[in-house]
Amino acid sequence: MSFGQNLQFLRKMGNGMTQEELAEKLGVSRQTISKYELDMAYPELEKVIELCNLFSCTMDQLVREDINICDEAYSDIREEVVEGFYYVKYAVISAEPEEDAINHVRGFAENLGINEPDIIGWDFPVLSQEQINVYNLHGYEAALIIDNKDKVTDENMNVIFQEQQKYMAITIDFSANKSSKGPFILIPNAYKMLMTHMKLNGIKMKCDKKVIGCFEREYVVNGTAFMDIFIAVEN
Repeated sequence: MSFGQNLQFLRKMGNGMTQEELAEKLGVSRQTISKYELDMAYPELEKVIELCNLFSCTMDQLVREDINICDEAYSDIREEVVEGFYYVKYAVISAEPEEDAINHVRGFAENLGINEPDIIGWDFPVLSQEQINVYNLHGYEAALIIDNKDKVTDENMNVIFQEQQKYMAITIDFSANKSSKGPFILIPNAYKMLMTHMKLNGIKMKCDKKVIGCFEREYVVNGTAFMDIFIAVEN
């Protein structure tokens, strides 16, 4: 853990705040902020409390914990407007639901004659604590995005439309030279980075049953796997 690394992470999550801007808020010099972030100097208790108030964190989180989850595998966080789209979805509850749900949706695409399916997915939260803790079950929903709802003639496929929606987004580069961490670390940390950015910048998550609250889209470019992660936010 490092106080300096934590401070630098929180500063950058704070809408790209510069050292000069943070120094002005604390009433110190930019050089002082630089020393803080390099662990060459530490602020007085009064300044630590100001930092905690500024970044909405506890003193333990700032000073003692390792909250710096930046990694070269992540892109910069961005705001992205996703245009309206039609989709059909399928949910699975099992010990490893992701692959089952995605494969089922790939079957939808095959039946509809879609050769390069655009598939997104997200955790399915409606589970009991007994299912999670006792039976180690998880839920996952996968969805096939379709450009023409008239293609769907199967009555078992419920076509849903989502209107244009604003999201905060981040991209993960899974190439080996970008990070030594696996997807089970990179993906949860990406969500943490997005939520931290939103919290620090007063951005509220959109809670609406008509909107997919968060989703993941995995794809390959020139042999390298990427994943975009989206969280819906208020306009």
